[in-house]
Amino acid sequence: MDAINVINLTKYFGQLCAVNEISFSVRKGEIFGFLGPNGAGKTTTVRILSGLTSPTSGSAKILGYDVKHHAIEARKRIGIVPEVSNLYEEYSAIDNLLFTGELYGISRKRRIEMAGELLHIFGLYEKRNEKVVKFSKGMKRQIVLSMALMHEPDVLFLDEPTSGLDVHSSRKIKGIITGLREKGITIFLTTHLMEEANQLCDRIAIIDHGKITAIDTPEGLKGTIESVQSVEVTFSEAITIQALKDIPGVAKITGERTSFRLYTATPKVVIKGVVTFADSKGLEIMSINTLGPTLEDVFVEITEGGHR
Repeated sequence: MDAINVINLTKYFGQLCAVNEISFSVRKGEIFGFLGPNGAGKTTTVRILSGLTSPTSGSAKILGYDVKHHAIEARKRIGIVPEVSNLYEEYSAIDNLLFTGELYGISRKRRIEMAGELLHIFGLYEKRNEKVVKFSKGMKRQIVLSMALMHEPDVLFLDEPTSGLDVHSSRKIKGIITGLREKGITIFLTTHLMEEANQLCDRIAIIDHGKITAIDTPEGLKGTIESVQSVEVTFSEAITIQALKDIPGVAKITGERTSFRLYTATPKVVIKGVVTFADSKGLEIMSINTLGPTLEDVFVEITEGGHR
């Protein structure tokens, strides 16, 4: 049985079709990325899966429980970490966790045990009695994640879990997410950070205009646009992008001053052209590398390619 199973899921708001007959499944114990531009249908899909709104048609199941017809059983098995913190800032860290556990009907003894375990995992046990209003954004995010784990969910929904965090806090959160997968928890991750999705996700679905346009591993997605390769070059002196436009085989150029990225389907042709160009201008090539497509390239190609 899959952790999440979605078949022909559709949601209308009046005449607007926010989610258009999407189908996908999420395996138990995987980190599943859900990417898409603003307004693509990500939030609506997550709201349906978490029981916050009903679909117009189609079905969605959490561990076999239909989110519409067996909503309570489905909700018992999920945890939700929203992008906007749902903390009670006037409460201490441990009181936030204990209160959350009480809402889920967990016994007092187990609430205390779980709160202690989670605060130890996140390295916040020594600050357990401090009010969270004093905490940094990263620490608050860790408390929100702890709250979502209090009832030991099988499936965890994470909405932009590292958004706005400093590098140290972001790395810590990502490490904890990976650890949760190792414990068998299924992670459904929405993020706009391509590198984060590339690092964390086992598979990724891209949704655009309410439709699923691709589902694959990060490497598999990159392979779908293998023609979008590039040559990264750094010259000894500053030049303009315009000066590089006559190099054969170049489809697009980004960069400025001395460093540029030349997109191409034929890297060998471009490298030869770059060397010829540098010789003709009396420039020294400080470095030159060929690069495969990034996940960001895939995302842009899939979500913008069909709308040019």
